[in-house]
Amino acid sequence: MRTGPRVLALLAASMLIAAAPARATEVKPQAAATTVELSAEASKAAVNDLATAVLYVERNGPNPAAVAREVNREIAAALELARGRNDVKVQSGNTSTWPVYAQDGKGRITAWRMRSEIELESRNLGAMSELVGELQSSLALAHINMQPAPETRRKAIDEATVDALQAFEQRAGLIAGALGRKHRIAHLSVGHSGFQPPMPRMRAAAAMAAEAAPAPLEGGESQVSVHVSGRIELVD
Repeated sequence: MRTGPRVLALLAASMLIAAAPARATEVKPQAAATTVELSAEASKAAVNDLATAVLYVERNGPNPAAVAREVNREIAAALELARGRNDVKVQSGNTSTWPVYAQDGKGRITAWRMRSEIELESRNLGAMSELVGELQSSLALAHINMQPAPETRRKAIDEATVDALQAFEQRAGLIAGALGRKHRIAHLSVGHSGFQPPMPRMRAAAAMAAEAAPAPLEGGESQVSVHVSGRIELVD
């Protein structure tokens, strides 16, 4: 049977009607968001209000037991003196003993050497200075460090964090405004670092031991820095 023109027209119209909804539901892909990576940094000064010190006794002799008795006696006396200071924390430090060999290359032990340490910590610099001076009549000073106490450091980090985040937001707004856009924060990373100040200069241990004078201490400050990096998306 031959298909007439009218039947062909109806079939074509039906196909167009069936295809129309498919075209209406097509979704165009969205353009990728424009992003900008940036960073900001802020620093705060933290007062070095905590002093730590290490003092030691070192002796040598042919009899290791005799050397140990002498070192232990000196350390015990130093610990007893330090325990009497309420503003200074004291604890035992490293202790080691090792042989001293002859220089003839034959591996003979000619003596024994022993070293024992005590560690001091205080936020009262005057008390620490006086105690270190007294202890140096019998002990040698290894080093003194000045640094912020943990709570002092945390406070400085918190303040620097607020400043760094504000600086990041200000820079993000500046960039978006210059491009005639608004922005939203897509990612943030926050980190901090602290820089130790140089150790205070001190006179030679031998001279101070002879004078039994207070150790000169000056706290100073340490700089604590907070770094913020992240990514923003520009929006209309």
